[in-house]
Amino acid sequence: MPRRERNKFVKRGQIIEISIEDYAFGGKGIGRIRNEHGEFVVFVPNTLPGQLVKAQIKKSSKKYAEGKLLEILKSSEDEIEVPYQDIPGAPYIQLPIEKQHQYKKQSTLELFKRIGKVADIEEKLDEFVSSPNTFHYRNKMEYGFSAIGYDRELKTDVDEFTLGFKRRGLWWCGENLNKDSGLFDKQVEDNLKNIREYCQKSGLPPWHGPKKEGFFRYFVVRKSYKTNRLLFNLVTTSNGLDQFHLDEFAKYLVEIFEERVAGLFHTINDEIGDRTIATSGSINLVYGDDKIVEELLGLNFEISMKSFFQTNPKCAEKLYSKVIDYALENKASIDNNIVLDLFCGTGTIGQILASKAHNAQIVGVDIVASAIEDAKENAKRNKIDDLKFFAADVGKFLTEHPEYYNKIRTIILDPARAGIAPKTLKKIINLNAERLVYVSCNPATQARDTEQLMLAGYKIKKLSLVDQFPHTAHIETVVLFEK
Repeated sequence: MPRRERNKFVKRGQIIEISIEDYAFGGKGIGRIRNEHGEFVVFVPNTLPGQLVKAQIKKSSKKYAEGKLLEILKSSEDEIEVPYQDIPGAPYIQLPIEKQHQYKKQSTLELFKRIGKVADIEEKLDEFVSSPNTFHYRNKMEYGFSAIGYDRELKTDVDEFTLGFKRRGLWWCGENLNKDSGLFDKQVEDNLKNIREYCQKSGLPPWHGPKKEGFFRYFVVRKSYKTNRLLFNLVTTSNGLDQFHLDEFAKYLVEIFEERVAGLFHTINDEIGDRTIATSGSINLVYGDDKIVEELLGLNFEISMKSFFQTNPKCAEKLYSKVIDYALENKASIDNNIVLDLFCGTGTIGQILASKAHNAQIVGVDIVASAIEDAKENAKRNKIDDLKFFAADVGKFLTEHPEYYNKIRTIILDPARAGIAPKTLKKIINLNAERLVYVSCNPATQARDTEQLMLAGYKIKKLSLVDQFPHTAHIETVVLFEK
């Protein structure tokens, strides 16, 4: 058996210091090692051109290596001071928003050229849509408890009761959030240290990752921008529950946030896996209401603790408006025809479209049964009738409902990050629709699907980029394909 050639630049597990010179799609900074063997590329996620970073090599091949960011040793000259506590969820918060947009636009268009084989993608670009709120735009945050904290001065982990976020690169280690991170609700985050102290005084331990034991696990908060109200969920194990008074905790939250408190849930999660909602656990309402109401483009949506809902609702309005513009661009494709809304979630796009296109029949399909239940409820509340919802796997649904063949001229697609399964994509292509409006939260998989759609006779008519998550590497895309 031939011996594998040893990498002459780096080996797995090695910790290196490297200057970041370029930016690749998905927030990967590009560093280069140059020595007597030549030049070698190392990708380090969540880094920026101009930074000097410490990274650990996680993956190494002949052509390139991937590192994990451990520490930023020197900032980029582009970075500016911001009044927020830095957190792993906002790696680019110190980069001016215009510069963030520039990196996102350039790297996403490159992706369509390289993976999607669309040489003239710049000419198809319709608009780069920025988020109406650059800061405090999120409507949900999950904070984790941990028995192991991190001392930034000593650069080491320490035993302490923490409530905040995981330390970057250290899964067992939490870091206290002591003030506003700039992403969520200022009042909530400025008070998180008080909530931590309240829980600590109970004498019950926070979750210890390596030992897989403890009482306090997560504190989850949802917010409505329409009403400014908050829904809380305290996640604990059952071990020690008789010593913690949930009613008193609800009163404490009302003391701090007053009429902003919509409700408090308590979730029991005794599983050792690192998930907020356990598959085998229970969730109970301790105080107040079990839902908050959010508004999108004039329609009301009830959101429970478990519902999927757009994280940046103000920007989601802009995203959905773009989807609707593309869907309605050729009214003849909509009027008196069926519009298929695949991977429809809670049916938001379908409802907005139905409220604008009065004589189209809209059929929404999603595999998550609870999302479809929410969709039906929301449509009823918004008095929208021209909608049918099916809880089904998209691929199977298309096989089981032959009555829709050749009746559909417009399809809206909004799949999960993994994109569309090849078999499902074939079935969608076979429906022979004239137009596809494809929304994606992962342009890499969308660019991959683009190549298949082009082979099947579709071409990109236009594309927009939507910055739903400022200060992160994420970007959403809306593409209009026509036959």
